[in-house]
Amino acid sequence: MTSRHPDLEAEQAYFDLAHACLDTARERATMATSVFRTGRGGTTQARFEREAMLEAALARLTRLDIGDRSLVFGRIDPVATGERFYIGRVGLWDADHDPIVVDWRAPVAEPFYRATGREPLGLERRRHFASRGSTLLGIEDEFFGDKAAIGLDIADRDVDGSADGAAVPADGSGDGPPVSGALIASLEEARTGRLKDVVATIQSEQDRVIRSELPGVLVVQGGPGTGKTVVALHRAAYLLYTHRFPLESQGVLVVGPNRLFLAYIEQVLPSLGEAGVEQAVLADLLSPAVRVAGLDDETVGRVKGDPRMAGVLRRAVRDRRRPLRRDLVVGFELQRLRITVEQSAGIVDDVSRRIRKHNAGRRLVEEAFFAALAASGRRAADPAEVREGLADVIEVREALEWMWPVLTPAHLVNDLYGSRALLRSAGAGRLDDDEIDLLHRPRPGHASEVTWSFQDVPVLDEARALLGYRPGHRDEDAVLTYGHIVVDEAQDLSPMELRMIARRSLNGSMSVVGDIAQATGSWAHEDWESVLEGLPDRRPPRRVELTLGYRIPAPAMELANRVLPHAAPGAVPPRTVRTVGDEPRVVSCGTAADQNGFDGPAVSLGETLAEVIAHERAEVGEGNVAVIVPDSLHEGLRTDLKDRSVVFGGPGRAGLEQQVTLVPVRLVKGLEVDAAVVVEPARIVAEECQGVRSLYVALTRATKRVTVVHAEPLPDVLAEPYAAA
Repeated sequence: MTSRHPDLEAEQAYFDLAHACLDTARERATMATSVFRTGRGGTTQARFEREAMLEAALARLTRLDIGDRSLVFGRIDPVATGERFYIGRVGLWDADHDPIVVDWRAPVAEPFYRATGREPLGLERRRHFASRGSTLLGIEDEFFGDKAAIGLDIADRDVDGSADGAAVPADGSGDGPPVSGALIASLEEARTGRLKDVVATIQSEQDRVIRSELPGVLVVQGGPGTGKTVVALHRAAYLLYTHRFPLESQGVLVVGPNRLFLAYIEQVLPSLGEAGVEQAVLADLLSPAVRVAGLDDETVGRVKGDPRMAGVLRRAVRDRRRPLRRDLVVGFELQRLRITVEQSAGIVDDVSRRIRKHNAGRRLVEEAFFAALAASGRRAADPAEVREGLADVIEVREALEWMWPVLTPAHLVNDLYGSRALLRSAGAGRLDDDEIDLLHRPRPGHASEVTWSFQDVPVLDEARALLGYRPGHRDEDAVLTYGHIVVDEAQDLSPMELRMIARRSLNGSMSVVGDIAQATGSWAHEDWESVLEGLPDRRPPRRVELTLGYRIPAPAMELANRVLPHAAPGAVPPRTVRTVGDEPRVVSCGTAADQNGFDGPAVSLGETLAEVIAHERAEVGEGNVAVIVPDSLHEGLRTDLKDRSVVFGGPGRAGLEQQVTLVPVRLVKGLEVDAAVVVEPARIVAEECQGVRSLYVALTRATKRVTVVHAEPLPDVLAEPYAAA
């Protein structure tokens, strides 16, 4: 029987006070929004100030809406000061403006996350709280300095055993793997299909990343389970708190690899009170009129992502600036006006030298064009009058469109892909014949009819950067920039995609996270230097590595680490915090029944998989299960499992909302689940362009259980000692 913590009642009283302050703060914010909404009239300045105050009040109300999440999760006691600071999700004050709860991002809260036995940072005690709503369930203390030797055995346990607190001496072990009760409880929780914030259990090396300075590019390398994604999101929340001005007006952008990933992370920043951060895949940054769906073949994607495409597009734009093929003669009043081929060539050359963006040159071309026509008559005419009289003449419009067309990115790229002659001209000296064949496709009647691939997105964006906005469409065609950009899974981005992201950086401030060992795309990078080549270099980049793995139990990590040397030679696996866990299982269709807990004769892959899914659901209870499959088996297994009445969902904008999700291996990166069922690893290795790395990704998604299901022989990297008997 665990003894009752002597401070439980006193701390519960403080929790009641904190929640009362939260209610009061919400009432005040609600009242403020009502007052500012009902204001009317006044000067322009007064209306502007009222709108600014309303926006601030609404933002405060959003931050105070914490739902059922813990308000207070920790306390720090500095040495010999008698002060105590309660660390929580939002900052709160009482009626006398004394701090009741300190925002986790405030400087005074830093020791809560950073203090260790070797570096206590002025603390004598750190206290962790376990709570449900406003009810305190458990307390866990860590002591530093002289009090660390006391080693008190005091604790409180929730009635259902789900929370446990204890006094733990900070024994000077330094930065070893943290094993606090709060952390372990968080790691053992069932997954929900959505990434949660870890504000209560941020660890020391993670906090150093989160609180890193704003300017420049910060590269965060982290192996599976090190929390690099959630650290990057918490860093965005920290920067918005610390640099509210100017970041709130400049904007913060989070770029994810796919929409399934965005659905998975979408709740983290709102749960931290930062609902205004834009979260997007690269396709979302294009015009809404551009339809994007589907993926190109990897060989095609490799060409479209190549930095040579920037030069191809520059030449493609220049190729659309052409002199007339014959002199143009048009009637105006009682005379005939003429512009020669030579004059049109001179106009095109002159304007090309003067402008940076193609579409901006159209106005200059028109001015010179009508001036040349006006000067060609027997008596000089007013260019403005000539323009007014001839602008709608079909021959004049055709001539201007030939010389200098106003283009959208879709028009330019659609015309380029649809013409071998244009591709050969634009790609001269850059693309070979095979690459031109890969890019060429039949041209639809109009660019608006095209559905583009995700690999086309950076090509279209490069075209937009070269073309600039169309006359009269400045807002629609403008490229938004951001004060800080978070880029996840950056190790897979092509040079063209990196150029697209860099184009949206207002000042070069970025958090770039990923794992080179998990680089699996057609442009998988072998090191961070090649990634940094495509990003802003206004300041020297900073690099940090997360070394502790929190998500994956040691037995599952041992299986994945058999693959790691083949996926990324020389890579050092993270040290796992969770030293115990379920052993991985390998289920072969119809073999090794005793080893894997299944009886019966040889069965099909679908039947075996249905049995494994039922088994895993029973093992994880309310947790979720991801069935990770090679692309070639996705549709077949989808039909097979439906025929066997297996209830499951698929990946999409809604994320992992079903308890069981059937997901292609190329979409699973960055996700975490309770149990992962990896199907036919040999096919994953054979079919993916970075097959061994894709297998490594698949094996490192689960927080509790990993099962490998196969009918084909296992790949060599897994054949021993896990092969079925």
